[in-house]
Amino acid sequence: MKMKKSLLALAFSTAGLLAVPAVFAQSAPADNGGWFINGNVGRTAINHGPYDNGHDTGYALNGGYRWSLAPNFSLGAEVGYNDLGNIHAKNIFNSQPVVADNKSQLHGWTAGANAHLNLSQNWYLSGRAGLYSWTGHGLSNDVNPVRKGLDDNSWYGGAGVGYNVTPNLSVGLNYDYFNAKKQNIDLSTDMVSASAEYRF
Repeated sequence: MKMKKSLLALAFSTAGLLAVPAVFAQSAPADNGGWFINGNVGRTAINHGPYDNGHDTGYALNGGYRWSLAPNFSLGAEVGYNDLGNIHAKNIFNSQPVVADNKSQLHGWTAGANAHLNLSQNWYLSGRAGLYSWTGHGLSNDVNPVRKGLDDNSWYGGAGVGYNVTPNLSVGLNYDYFNAKKQNIDLSTDMVSASAEYRF
């Protein structure tokens, strides 16, 4: 008899625990997945080589689709384009321009994965990473720098925090890193940006 009561109590407890996610799911959006577009504008920086501590303004545009895996979590795929500005090179000895045509140039296409984790109804964390197909011009990291035009495939990654203004519109702050190295030329660039996203 005691065993039956224990099994009955365990069954009711299990049923209660299984009901908890359903209650939260009712108060959360039914589906946080779908199509989206977003844009970023912010400060770009290169902190190495002849461009050490240089900065400019860059932008990125992205679009894609997220699948809702939980009431507060979605994972998706994205493609995009970015232009990370033109950063002045500095002479390693006296911080003066090296040559007349001394600016970095880095832009390219991205394809990767992105994720959203809702901390509350309004606040969320985001993350992204993937392939970066880039084209750039820059100076080699040598005593006598040489300017070259290059292109290659590498990677990018980033994270951010955002606020849902409406169920379809959000704004955020982000940090992204774009890796771009080839033939002793390192154009890898950081970007700290403000973003806006619209979800369909």
